[in-house]
Amino acid sequence: MKFVIQVNEGPYQHQTADSAYQFTRAALARGHEVLRVFFYHDGVNNGTRLTSPPQDDRNIVSRWSALAAEHGLDLVICVAAAYRRGILDESEMKRLDKDAHNLAPGFRISGLGQLIEGVVLADRLVVFGD
Repeated sequence: MKFVIQVNEGPYQHQTADSAYQFTRAALARGHEVLRVFFYHDGVNNGTRLTSPPQDDRNIVSRWSALAAEHGLDLVICVAAAYRRGILDESEMKRLDKDAHNLAPGFRISGLGQLIEGVVLADRLVVFGD
């Protein structure tokens, strides 16, 4: 089965982001294909490399980055939601004349078209969060 996962909540607001990560990991372990993980609304906060949880807490951002590296996952951050929340990649940092970028490894910024394309190609869209 081919999945697209949509994550609408930040990494530490609720259990949502962790549940999405666990679902994605389990789907891959069972041989399913995850075409894309799309982070929308506050879910884009899963893609900031500046997240620094305490050492005894789970680091959800690092988990996503590691899963993407291991499985070649396409982790897409919604461009409009990202900019509203101060999440920038290096090229947008330069374009917007900002002094830093904070996109975590394995993530990329793109538009809603990536979500639509994934939904067209997938068997199922699984949404985590409101």
